[in-house]
Amino acid sequence: MKLGFLTACLPDRSLTDILGWAGAHGYEALEVAAWPDLGDRPFTATHIDVETLTPAKADAVREQFDTAGITLSSLAFYDNNLHPDTAERTAVNGHLLRLVEAAALLGTPTVGTFVGRDPSLSVRENLVIAEKVFAPIVDRAGELGVKIVIENCVMEGWHPDGYPGNLAYSPELWEWMFSIGLYLNYDPSHLVWMGIDPVKALQPYVDKIAHAQAKDIQVFPDKRDHYGWPGKAVVRDDPWDTGWWRYRVPGLGQVDWVRVVDALYEGGFAGVLSVEHEDPLWGGTEAKVETGLEIAHRTLRPLIVA
Repeated sequence: MKLGFLTACLPDRSLTDILGWAGAHGYEALEVAAWPDLGDRPFTATHIDVETLTPAKADAVREQFDTAGITLSSLAFYDNNLHPDTAERTAVNGHLLRLVEAAALLGTPTVGTFVGRDPSLSVRENLVIAEKVFAPIVDRAGELGVKIVIENCVMEGWHPDGYPGNLAYSPELWEWMFSIGLYLNYDPSHLVWMGIDPVKALQPYVDKIAHAQAKDIQVFPDKRDHYGWPGKAVVRDDPWDTGWWRYRVPGLGQVDWVRVVDALYEGGFAGVLSVEHEDPLWGGTEAKVETGLEIAHRTLRPLIVA
């Protein structure tokens, strides 16, 4: 197992700079943000532009990683593949396909994304659509030797009432994903607030976890007792503010990382554990983000066999 981080937390830094910082601070891998360059959106970045990636440019990127001694673990594009606007959905699906082809050029084993959801339809109706949407993309990925990994983020902010906006939030849905050729990018933080034990959830499915993310969570039960599980309802100016929990970097929340890492090892996971830094207390400036990444490294590095 190797320890890495998702580069989206440093959107204004160049990939070259991030590689240098990662190597100097003991990280062994990068999950590289590869959203379309469409301006500022939170928690996104374009550290590899797949729209302009040629074989020659891919070779140059691979040489950068080889020289730095860092593994390029995955290309990251977490967006709504079931977007209710058909034009937007087509654009998202098309970019995902380009990412698959870029991953093959780069020799990167996985591409990370979301299933997504059309909030106007039921879960079952969405799953029927998803099977059609993902079929050609999964087929192309298989041809190129790339795995599409779905993060189990709930994406509650995509639903007008705070319900799941990404249909990958439970082991039941993971089994559906696996049945259509998708893999899991396991993140324990989301399971905690969903009321699912993150270790018991992962144990039966380690062989389907092709990539893993490390994000922590802090829960405030007294506030949950006021708002209920879906979160704020009467006044919710920020769709992502449930009012009763928040993300933290590993070590500052409630995830039992000893049990999580042990379960991954016991199940035979030999991939990358990638820190996804969305901690509001260690965000806002690059210096604070770097400190957050250092805290995560101090927490996780002792648990991973060198």
